[in-house]
Amino acid sequence: MKSLITGGTGFIGRHLIKRLESCVVLGRDPDRINKVLKGVEARKWNPAGEIDPTVFSGVDTVFHLAGEPLFNGRWNREKKERIMSSRIDSTRNLVSALAGLDPDQRPRTLICSSAIGYYGSRGEEMLTESSAPGHDFLATLCQGWEQEAGKAEELGVRVVSLRTGVVLGKDGGALAKMLTPFKLGLGGRLGNGRQFMSWIHIDDLIGLMLHAAENPEVRGPLNGVAPNAVTNREFTRALASAVHRPAILPVPGCVLLAVLGEFATVLLSSQRVRPDKALQTGYRFTYSQVQDALQAAIQG
Repeated sequence: MKSLITGGTGFIGRHLIKRLESCVVLGRDPDRINKVLKGVEARKWNPAGEIDPTVFSGVDTVFHLAGEPLFNGRWNREKKERIMSSRIDSTRNLVSALAGLDPDQRPRTLICSSAIGYYGSRGEEMLTESSAPGHDFLATLCQGWEQEAGKAEELGVRVVSLRTGVVLGKDGGALAKMLTPFKLGLGGRLGNGRQFMSWIHIDDLIGLMLHAAENPEVRGPLNGVAPNAVTNREFTRALASAVHRPAILPVPGCVLLAVLGEFATVLLSSQRVRPDKALQTGYRFTYSQVQDALQAAIQG
């Protein structure tokens, strides 16, 4: 299987590429791509511009992972516009490029990143792929993102929108930012700690992406989370145990809002998500319990 990847130098992209046979990586700076990644074909692409149709030659699956980082910087108007444009506009341009190809030259599958932010904050409600969307900024973003990706279905391309939760891996994502304070004994629950966190180990996320690529019955939204969501309080205890440190310094919600602004609402929101479609189509999770996932991520 030959794949094309956008966002290949990011945390998830780097892990995915290790599992692929052959891939083309699109990005603004091919020289940087070649420095960060080995054994890939790097091609230049400005997400706001057109794509050279030759990059799709022989490509079976497109993994669209590119987007402005959510976790860096306050969510002022300019930041939110970059977040929105880097996902919705780039996806629209990608699908437009697919439309310009001869039908027999189009990739068979498009797997496009999304997020469980699609559901908004829903307390203890159990959420599946069929649950209604939320109404906040991230929910609106994810709806627009998935709508643009879904237009490739009209071109005969199977589309999967991967609604990813908190990804656990030592070398990136949320866990990498959490480890230092927890190792120093400065970790603690966020707010009241009762909000649900839906998480997934990086190995299972990559496994699920490959499962989606290889199985034609997987299409539409796909929850990229492990089967057992936990509360923030439970997650905090598990992480403190994994690094053998106490977690006694809770961060009040008002402090998070003062320091982080609107982005704090992401950390305080509650999404109890279940991966129904993954389980129904036969995916077997390596890490279904958060303690095991954290131990493996920290040691690996």
